[in-house]
Amino acid sequence: MGLHEKKIMPQKIKKIALAYSGGLDTSVMIPWLKENYDQLEVVAVIVDLGQAEDIEAIKEKALRHAASKAYIIDAKEEFVTRYLWPLVKSGALYEEQYVLGTISRPLIAQKLVEVARQERADAVAHGATGKGNDQVRFEYTIKALAPELRIVAPWRIWKIKSRQDAITYAKTHGIDIAVTPKAPYSRDHNIWYISHEGGVLEDPALAQPEGLLLMTTPLAQTPNEPETISIDFESGVPIALNKKKMNPVALLKELNQLAGKHGIGVADLVENRLIGMKIRGIYEAPAAAVIYKAHCMLESLCLDRNILHLKQSLQQAYANIAYEGRWFSQSREALDAFITVTQKHVTGSVKLKLFKGNIIPSGMTSPFSLYHPDFATFEADEVYNHADAEGFINLFSLSAKIYGLTHQENNNEK
Repeated sequence: MGLHEKKIMPQKIKKIALAYSGGLDTSVMIPWLKENYDQLEVVAVIVDLGQAEDIEAIKEKALRHAASKAYIIDAKEEFVTRYLWPLVKSGALYEEQYVLGTISRPLIAQKLVEVARQERADAVAHGATGKGNDQVRFEYTIKALAPELRIVAPWRIWKIKSRQDAITYAKTHGIDIAVTPKAPYSRDHNIWYISHEGGVLEDPALAQPEGLLLMTTPLAQTPNEPETISIDFESGVPIALNKKKMNPVALLKELNQLAGKHGIGVADLVENRLIGMKIRGIYEAPAAAVIYKAHCMLESLCLDRNILHLKQSLQQAYANIAYEGRWFSQSREALDAFITVTQKHVTGSVKLKLFKGNIIPSGMTSPFSLYHPDFATFEADEVYNHADAEGFINLFSLSAKIYGLTHQENNNEK
């Protein structure tokens, strides 16, 4: 029976809500599920997160391949305001490199649960592989929000063992797909980023292939003149681009185009997956790169040393929570409460030059700036008594002095 052996799961499941993207994995899942479960009804759930695809065509594809229903859920604004802006305010990057575009998974899973309950489905299904992080992200959220729902993960139980197998299955079942054996990239796309994995990218020794990027102009083709832009923030959240106030989705779309034109925000990295292996991926996130830089600059102006350093010490913890899909957790809620306090006065305007992949600071202002020229100047001033530094240094270094006196003999030997 090969790749489509029938009736290998005897569970009595009559209706499944499937998180459906229209990509290779989920495209083959509707016919596969119907082959392997008697009289099964599959409801496709398509969540629009700004992936720049024809969402209606994806819906038609799901119905064409035997989904009984297909829901389109526009969650772009919710994604930006409830997921991406908290991420920006946190300043978190996974392993200090990755912009965490898969923060979308908990939101997709939440919408999947909502449809499953509305449709009175017995189970939910997703297209994440048994090697990936997404299976954890989806199922953590489902278990947190709807522990009564059964979960079907075809990649963990079917006879398909590779993307090539999936391509073969699709061809034998007349399923139209957008990948070929010669270019089998696995891509994820939303308004925040595009990721590229698989194919020749699986060898870290190989350079990024030409023609891979979809959102960002290759450096050799970028403009030869820099472009200056400004981003205005209010309480840590971008509210205006080039002094034009915009809704969050429009702001991200326009900034992706502006920054992408200058080759901004391409990262080629090897990351540690949650389940223990390393994976090489190339990520495009033009707007994210610019916003992170501008937000970091503004925090340097508006936060005092202690709160800034404390916040920075927690950024990796926040990144781990987002990376692992633990969005619906007390840990994330607790950190968000702290971060919200830190962002109260992160308000102002940041100017940046975009040029040949570089983000160059070009000035910033804030009504809550803690930068005081009278104290910071190297010129003559009337507010700072240089003699005060001696007493501070004596007290600050007292423990070092006592240690030195105690171990003077050993120190001299060194």
